[in-house]
Amino acid sequence: MSIVNTLRTALLGATANKLRAVLTMLGIIIGVASVIAMLALGNGARAAVDTNFRFLGADEIQISATMNFKDGGNVLAGKILSYEDGLHMPEAVPLVKKVDMSVDGNAKVRFGRASTDLSISGTTADALGNIVSGKAVQPIGWPEGKALTPEAFLALGRFFSSSEVMDGTEVCVLGSKTALILFGGDNPLGQSVWVNRQRCMVVGVLAELESTDASQRYITNPNETFYMPISTAIHLLYQDEPSVAMIAHVTDINHIDAAKAAINTYLRQRHAVEKDATGKYLDDFSLTTRKDILGAQQSAAQTFALLLAAMAVISLGVGGIGIMNVMLVSVTERTREIGVRMAIGARPGDIIAQFLLEAIFISMAGGVLGVAAGVFSIPLAASFNQGIALLDISSIPLAFGVALLTGILFGLYPALRAARLDPIEALRYE
Repeated sequence: MSIVNTLRTALLGATANKLRAVLTMLGIIIGVASVIAMLALGNGARAAVDTNFRFLGADEIQISATMNFKDGGNVLAGKILSYEDGLHMPEAVPLVKKVDMSVDGNAKVRFGRASTDLSISGTTADALGNIVSGKAVQPIGWPEGKALTPEAFLALGRFFSSSEVMDGTEVCVLGSKTALILFGGDNPLGQSVWVNRQRCMVVGVLAELESTDASQRYITNPNETFYMPISTAIHLLYQDEPSVAMIAHVTDINHIDAAKAAINTYLRQRHAVEKDATGKYLDDFSLTTRKDILGAQQSAAQTFALLLAAMAVISLGVGGIGIMNVMLVSVTERTREIGVRMAIGARPGDIIAQFLLEAIFISMAGGVLGVAAGVFSIPLAASFNQGIALLDISSIPLAFGVALLTGILFGLYPALRAARLDPIEALRYE
């Protein structure tokens, strides 16, 4: 029997009962769609972690105050991370060469008759360099592949200095849109704006910036910014001293674990942290490094892979059993046909090829529909994951290949059973 005839016969057999074939495909469709959607969610979750922590370099330790959920909101679990904590850390912990600190607050900023409500960032003098190294934003029209420099981020003037941060000097640097709102097209350098009724002299204006991630360009505007020294911001924006976000830079990345231990000791002493009944410190802060993040990512990826494998095995197993069941029923229904074919010269290999191809056609159709269902379900899956899901193109051939393999494995036994029928007994079958 020719290959063309075998293919045509198998296709006619697979589509003889369309409703039964579609119901048989459901397990395959669900399994394939699950693989694609789950991989998309996993990629989205990893991308979100990378986005949130990509500013964290190999030599950096992020220090955060511990928060507890209480009365519908987050409250500090202990003492704040103060500006003084970060200021004296390099002196007390030799493995730390510097500490970047920042606070954020809202204020009304005014110049003449122009005013606007802004989120103000109080930072250390290295903030501009950190923005550059973070690579989250770039000057508009910046050539791809060209190295970014702090100078490229400044359109006018300069950023404030370390001495101005130490002295709490009332100076500020404006984002390009902020400067346009307050000054129109005039030069703002040397002018004083009012921040919560306190004067602050403009020493610099940033270039017009855009997010390096095209998907974020219509969500956030990096040009509505206002920077001032952190010491000045604490004085102007807060009645009570705020908790400060910190990133400690270590002198040697090979000793980053030792630096973490030293910072733990330093902060426990300053915050008078006590131990619980088991001897564990009740820290009111947490330390995070890139190594910690990668470890958490790997652990999450392994858990996610196990969940994905379990879902795929269950769904595809159910689909495979459905294919086997339908093919066995088909063999029983077509016993006389098989006997006739054997009587006129069909070999066992021809019978195996026909029924195996029928199973493959069903699994392939289920795989195609499953791929389509998986791709179209990604936006729905993203809605349950804070809008984050990224299609992994390699998951499509993977899922389809597994569906095809399922058809072959579960279709082999019915095909062998059909080929082993006795022609005489098959012809007698009613």
